[in-house]
Formats: sequence, C-alpha cells, structure tokens
Amino acid sequence: MSIKVPLDDLPTTLAAYPWCYLLTVGDDQRAHSLAVPTSFVDGHFTIPAGRTTRANATSRSTVALVFPPASGHEYSLIIDGVAHVDDEHVVVVPTGAVMHRPALQG
Repeated sequence: MSIKVPLDDLPTTLAAYPWCYLLTVGDDQRAHSLAVPTSFVDGHFTIPAGRTTRANATSRSTVALVFPPASGHEYSLIIDGVAHVDDEHVVVVPTGAVMHRPALQG
C-alpha cells in the first residue's frame, strides 16, 4: 500500500528519515545505489556523489531516493526525482513521493 506525499509536505516528512539510498542506472542498465545523508534545502537534495553516480545521473536524469524506516514495521519514503550534476554533487528535484507500507507483517 502506498500513500501519496504532497511535495509541500517533504520538509516535515523528512524529519524522520536522516539518510537514504540514491538509486541511479548505469550504462549496463543495472541499478547503482549510494547511501547518503538527507539534505533537503530550497526544494531539492544536494548529494555528494562519486564518479559512477555522477556519470549515471548525467546519462539518465530520472532517479529515485529510498528512505528506509527505523524498523521493518514502519513506512518507507520513496521519492522520484530529476537529477543534474553540479561539480561533485548530484542535485535532485523531487517529482513525486509516497510512503510505502512494508510487506513484512507479523
């Protein structure tokens, strides 16, 4: 089950999520993940990133940010976005967000 998160609510929602995975796709069409701290200012994320992540974001600007919950019984926050590379950083502007319920129950 997913619950849409209005983009205007992201600053408040992100308070519970101190880090995330930035997901990009390489030339070989394989996913590449990078664990990064949360830094959301003025409507975008600025993420320090290495060469592979920056190259992927340059070639394919559609990315996702996955914020795992503190436990397996809470919702994950998933943000879709458009990225561009700025020097040593990937800058991500959110285009949509959902809270996603874990499949693990019990």
